[in-house]
Parts: sequence; C-alpha cells; structure tokens
Amino acid sequence: MDIRTTMESLKLPATGRTPEVDFDFAQGVLRLSGESYPDDVATFFGPIFAALRAFLAEAGGHPIRFDMELLYFNSSSAKALMNIFQMLETAAGNGRSISVTWCYEENDDSMQELGEDFAEDLRHVSFTLKQIPADGAP
Repeated sequence: MDIRTTMESLKLPATGRTPEVDFDFAQGVLRLSGESYPDDVATFFGPIFAALRAFLAEAGGHPIRFDMELLYFNSSSAKALMNIFQMLETAAGNGRSISVTWCYEENDDSMQELGEDFAEDLRHVSFTLKQIPADGAP
C-alpha cells in the first residue's frame, strides 16, 4: 500500500492478531480497535507511524480525535502505542487540539490501569477513560 497516495484515510481490517485501523484523516478521526499482538510489530505499525507523521506534519490545525478501543495488546504493541501517543503529544504541545478516548470493558482493571498509565505521560493531549459494556457495545 502506498500511503502517500491515500492521505484522506488509512484503513486496515482487523485480523486474528492485529487491530482494525480506521484513520479518517480528512475528518481528523482516528481509531484502533480489537486486539494487537502482531508477529512483526515494526512491519504492522511502520506504515501507521508514517501515515500519522505525514498527517501531523500537514498544515492546518483542525482538531484530532483518537479512539482507542483495544481489548488486548502485548508489550511490543504497548511500545508502538506509546510512540503514537508521543507523536500526538508533540502535535498537541505545538497547539493542535487532540483528544484521546481510551475505551476499556467494564471489569477489565488491567486495561483501565494501562489507560491511566498512558494518560500520566500526556500533558497536552486531552485523555478520557471510557468504560464500555463487556459485550463491546459503545
């Protein structure tokens, strides 16, 4: 996939090991959902990083909303998520309005705590924790 020719959006379907990626750059709405434990984290997240970097470097400061709806991710994916959050934090520190909604299923204390941990590292991004029903309905 040539990301440079698809800057309006980046869409990747979920697989058994990778999350759905639905980045609507034109609307400023970015979403990761599902589970993330790819065999090769760099290969999976590399194009996502490149597309996000290019999007954040574009002129224009319309707000960005990032919805994280991951039910599970491994430690390698956690590092990739931190890279994403650092990119968003830098853009927010430069004046871009960025909000992150971290969705976690009710009774999933681990995912709630991970969201809280990520939130602690962000000073300029508006970070909201949102509990969702365990059946996955928003």
